[in-house]
Amino acid sequence: MKRRTTTSRKRDHVELTVKKDVSFKMKTSGFEEWEFIHNALPEINLSEIDTSTTFLNKKLSFPFLISCMTGGYPEAEKINQQLAEVCEEYHLAMGVGSQRQAIENTAYHRSFSIARKSAPSIPLIGNIGAAEVATLKDISSIQKLVDLIGADAFAVHLNPLQEFLQPEGNTNFRGVLIGIERLVKALSIPVVVKEIGAGISFDVAKRLTNVGVRYIDVAGAGGTSWAGVEILRRSDHKDVDWNHFWDWGIRTTDALQEIVRLKKDLPDLRIVSSGGISNGVECAKSIALGADMSASARPMLKSLMNGGKRELRRKIEQIILECKGAMFLVGVSSVQELQSTKLLQPKKLRQ
Repeated sequence: MKRRTTTSRKRDHVELTVKKDVSFKMKTSGFEEWEFIHNALPEINLSEIDTSTTFLNKKLSFPFLISCMTGGYPEAEKINQQLAEVCEEYHLAMGVGSQRQAIENTAYHRSFSIARKSAPSIPLIGNIGAAEVATLKDISSIQKLVDLIGADAFAVHLNPLQEFLQPEGNTNFRGVLIGIERLVKALSIPVVVKEIGAGISFDVAKRLTNVGVRYIDVAGAGGTSWAGVEILRRSDHKDVDWNHFWDWGIRTTDALQEIVRLKKDLPDLRIVSSGGISNGVECAKSIALGADMSASARPMLKSLMNGGKRELRRKIEQIILECKGAMFLVGVSSVQELQSTKLLQPKKLRQ
């Protein structure tokens, strides 16, 4: 099988996520199983609702992160510029895609650095893969990636499923946890550990917090199947049945419920809920289930690619309005109050 360069692979990923149906086929993120208790007497005004929060020591208008997507090829510069401009406009957080290419050469450094230039005040998160972290001898290369974008935090994405299915995949994962611990101790900014769509279990989260990680993005199953993306990229996908892995992973709500348990003993733990979140009600449910932030990638990218910044703005405004609507209908006026709101699982109770 012909191996693709990091640059061409990044282009493949964006094109497939925008143009192909790479959603989970049989598995959802689980939000449809949870319902708010409707409050017919909320005793608040919609105009009083405050969705602001603080993340990575910066004030946000809404607990939302446009999650790590791209960088490292020519067209990515415009994508990251426009995403960052809109995030700056709405005071939202943003993550860049894997910066592995920026370690390999300097050709497309601007596709990453443009994010900070376009969004000087927002929380911005750098990104590298677990396999790269496993082989770290020192953190100098990672510090350069941090400096490249003026990062407020640095994400390590755990993607063993993707690497297993990727034609160019690196499945050498021994030493990842030691590498993460090294970064936690050496970097002056927080380390965020995230999956990319297969979820993080309680056991994995516990091991991460044991080495000092205090920011975890559950990135659960139910949204974009990166297994599906890599299956479509394989030249043998019509000859070999890889589809048994298309729906692999822990659902977002299941992962979220498990990891939130750690907050009892770790009040400084910050949890990001992502994986299949496409509307404001799911953002609100995420916060009510214990997350501090919600995040989305593919829906944001599709809005931008299909309708430019105008469509991305429309999508964001719709998400914020929907979340405010949910807060109004349960009678809470702040993100802190939303985190204490009870949800029901009527479908589960009927089983």
